[in-house]
Amino acid sequence: MIFYFSGTGNSRWAARQIAALTGDEAVDIVEMNQAPDLAGQGQVGLVFPVYAWGAPEPVLAFAKGLRTGGAFTFAVCTCGEEAGNAMKKLAKVFPLDSSYSLVMPNNYLLGKADVDGEAAALARLEAARAAIERLAREVARRERVYRVEEGSMAALKSGVVNWGFNRFARTVKPFHTTEACIGCGLCARDCPAKVIAMQDGRPVWSDGCFQCLRCINACPAAAIQYGGDTAGKGRYTLEGLLKKQKQKNPPAEKPGAGEMLYSRSCRGSWAKNRSRKGTLVTKVSASARGWAICTPRSPMTSGSTSISGR
Repeated sequence: MIFYFSGTGNSRWAARQIAALTGDEAVDIVEMNQAPDLAGQGQVGLVFPVYAWGAPEPVLAFAKGLRTGGAFTFAVCTCGEEAGNAMKKLAKVFPLDSSYSLVMPNNYLLGKADVDGEAAALARLEAARAAIERLAREVARRERVYRVEEGSMAALKSGVVNWGFNRFARTVKPFHTTEACIGCGLCARDCPAKVIAMQDGRPVWSDGCFQCLRCINACPAAAIQYGGDTAGKGRYTLEGLLKKQKQKNPPAEKPGAGEMLYSRSCRGSWAKNRSRKGTLVTKVSASARGWAICTPRSPMTSGSTSISGR
């Protein structure tokens, strides 16, 4: 079983991709009401974003309560560049057999940071697909791997800087809305920390924010700001990026019964050649791009599925 925490969709997407490739299930920890029963599980995975070179508070709290019963354990942290010692610190409360960092499109827009442009975000997403295919094969073979881009001064960043982030930077005081707010309540409904309430048609924040920035990035009117840091900057959700990609490159046709739609090369899988009325079965080239109709033989013989949505 694979558990994930996600702010703007990166870690959710990664968890679902890994689950599809390993024949597993991806579960959002925010939606869980009780500790999971892991009896009989062959593998237990955690997928989450890195916040200030550390695992988010809800991930650490959840991991402390997991009892894996001898299952193979792994964790994947999504990040913009580097993860520091986030995985080593996580392993102290949740022993890991394998650890990975996965570079994904940037969603952080506080301070001088801004989200990636569309082309850069799509390039990162494509690279992440290939990385996920590799790590999924390693997980399926129960290989012990530590492939984490820690970066420089990892101990300092995951120590003092992460402590300062959790102690001071998660304040909700700078949150506010502009006149563009339409009072839809999406931010309050989808807040993972459940710290947003609607008052007189406007969101109000209370203490306990995880600083996932979902409310800012997912606001349909781009009306939520954080002090003066976010004004005039872009917004990002993985769902929004995939929608743009789909609009620019729509699939040629829908998959038939028993088939799956793949958005990149279908390595090791067989695909029907529709141009020949489905009578010819051919091997899809590893360098193929675009859309292909693939009939996978097993979770580990197919390429990466295109999974989007909350």
